[in-house]
Amino acid sequence: MITYSALTTIAGEDAAYQLAEALETLEPEPTGVGVFEIEDGSGLWEVASYFMERPDAGALAVLSALHEAKPFNISEIPEQDWVSKVQRELAPVPAGRFFVYGSHDADKVPEDKIPLLIDAAMAFGTGHHGTTKGCLEAFDALLADGFAGKNILDVGCGTAVLAMAAAKVLPHSVLASDIDPVAVEVAQANVVSNGLNDRVRCVVAAGFGAPELKENGPYDLVFANILKGPLIGLAPDMAAHTADGGYAILSGILNEQADDVIAVYQQNGFNLVEKRVIVEWTTLILRKKPRNQG
Repeated sequence: MITYSALTTIAGEDAAYQLAEALETLEPEPTGVGVFEIEDGSGLWEVASYFMERPDAGALAVLSALHEAKPFNISEIPEQDWVSKVQRELAPVPAGRFFVYGSHDADKVPEDKIPLLIDAAMAFGTGHHGTTKGCLEAFDALLADGFAGKNILDVGCGTAVLAMAAAKVLPHSVLASDIDPVAVEVAQANVVSNGLNDRVRCVVAAGFGAPELKENGPYDLVFANILKGPLIGLAPDMAAHTADGGYAILSGILNEQADDVIAVYQQNGFNLVEKRVIVEWTTLILRKKPRNQG
C-alpha cells in the first residue's frame, strides 16, 4: 500500500506550528503532522504531513504561500520499505533500569531490565532519540535516590514511553497527555501492548488545559519531553500543578538552550537538581521549592 508525505520548511517555531495546525483542516486529512527544528542554526523548521491518499497539491500550494513557507515536496512512500527500514535500524535501547525495544527484538530483552515495548511502526519517542533516553535515565536516577511519588504526569507524551516507565515501577496510576489526537491513539495502543491499560490513562490536552490534568494535580513528577519554546511557555502552569518538593524532568532542549530554560524555571520556583547531556540534547531534573524555602 502506497502512502504519501508532504514536506516543507518555514522560518520560526511559531510559524511552523501554525502551519501544522492549518494542515489538519485539509481534505483529504493527513494521518499525522510533525514539526521538527532543523539543527543547523538557520532558524528553519520542517513541517511534515502524511496521507493515506494523494494530497491536494493545489491546497498545499495555497497553504505554503499563505504561511510564507517553501513549496511542499510531495512524495510516495511504499509502506513495506519504511517499516522494514525502521525494524532494521531501531536497535533496542537500554536506559538505566529500562530497556526499550520493538516487537521484532522481543528475544533480546535482558532478564534484569524493565521492558518497554514500542511498536517499530510507531517510531517517534521510542527511546532512540537522545531526549527520550535522557528522560528515562533521569527518572532512573531519581528512583535510585529513593523517589516514590504517587501522582505522575507525562505532558506531550508521544508514544507514552515515559508514562509507561513510571507505571512499571510505581504502584499508582499515571496520566499521559498530548495535544495531537493521533499521538494519543498511538500512546493508548502502546499502553495496551505493555499490559498497562489499567495503569496509564491517555488524554488529548494542550498543556495543562484539560480538566483531567487540573483535577488530578498537584503532581509529584511531571515529564515534559517537548521543545524549548513550549517548555518555557509551560513554566507557570508547571509550577502551579507540581507539588511542593515535586520534580519536573524536562527535555527536547538543545545544549545551547538549556540555560534559558533553567533560568525561566528558577524564576517560577524550581531548583536545578541535575543537568544531563546526550550528544546535542540536554535533559533537566528540576525540583519545586517548598513554600517555606525562598
